[in-house]
Amino acid sequence: MHNHPSGDPTPSRPDIDMTRQIVEAGKALKIAVHDHLVVGREGVASFKALGLI
Repeated sequence: MHNHPSGDPTPSRPDIDMTRQIVEAGKALKIAVHDHLVVGREGVASFKALGLI
């Protein structure tokens, strides 16, 4: 989970790329990543709900 100071919780391309790298690294360690949340003044974006995980 992290925040976007801009207030817009929409995941950025770097957010998506970094999350995919973390998911892959977790697989090697048998650690499951269940979701990644981005918080902003305009709400919360869930990678799982958006189909990004």
